[in-house]
Amino acid sequence: MLSLTTGLAPLVLAGLLGWTGAVKLFSRGTVLGAPKTALARMLSSSERAALVLRGVGAGELLIAAGLLAVPANPLPGAAAALLGAGFLGYLGYGRALAPESSCGCSANEDTPITWRAFARAAVVLVSGVAAAVAHGSWWSTVSGRPAGSLGFLAAAAVVLIALSADLDRWWLLPLRRARLRVFGHPLFGTGAGDRVPVAASVELLENSLAWQAASPVVRSALLDHWEEDGWRILLFSGVYETAEGARPVSVVFALDATSSRDTPGDPVVRVSFLDADSGEPVGAELLSTVPSRKALPLAS
Repeated sequence: MLSLTTGLAPLVLAGLLGWTGAVKLFSRGTVLGAPKTALARMLSSSERAALVLRGVGAGELLIAAGLLAVPANPLPGAAAALLGAGFLGYLGYGRALAPESSCGCSANEDTPITWRAFARAAVVLVSGVAAAVAHGSWWSTVSGRPAGSLGFLAAAAVVLIALSADLDRWWLLPLRRARLRVFGHPLFGTGAGDRVPVAASVELLENSLAWQAASPVVRSALLDHWEEDGWRILLFSGVYETAEGARPVSVVFALDATSSRDTPGDPVVRVSFLDADSGEPVGAELLSTVPSRKALPLAS
């Protein structure tokens, strides 16, 4: 297995660097995505960041060509290992400097720097070391062990695709959509009369008119919940101002335990206010004491 790995490392690494280098060098995404990268923050210029990314892309293509043409020469593998080490340093600094920025590793990637970017850079480093110490050519390994080579290359391709965030739209999003079609949305009921998760009830509540009316009183997240006679009871704490001062209350909402976002019509929501000290109900006139929200001006 070790000989197979070192023998095919130049081929795998050349495929990865050839793809990322070509995207950086020739894609319009390099210029469009440069302002979103951590490199633009480091250089204080999107234009300079785009130039550096294109230069790195050209270097990746040269290394990939060397790995394919002269795999027995240690120089392309050593250059790839240095490139991987540089990527790791850049990602670490970029994550600390601008964690919301992308790395620009493949130009079309605009997601923040995550563990996947670090893992892919580590793959470049380790594969470069393996290519530098490899003996013989990758084509001799493929011709000598075709079945094992095919399995290794397929596994390597799966790993590299999984570590590339910009390829998620081709495999991860369809996989998630298929899971939702088969198993249903986690916040939806699966049939009539099914109890939906509490998170679904809270989401439904927070989009209701009852919540809009009572939310100025609410001062906490969900504290407790239970079910009674087909109703899901949701408990929050609250406070409102009176002439005598602030008065703590418990805000209790009740809604159908089977209602979800796909239930037709507006949900039926009941709301009650209980004095936090005595437990006695507070009258509905409490809502009239809540200061009305100022309407936002509309653009003409």
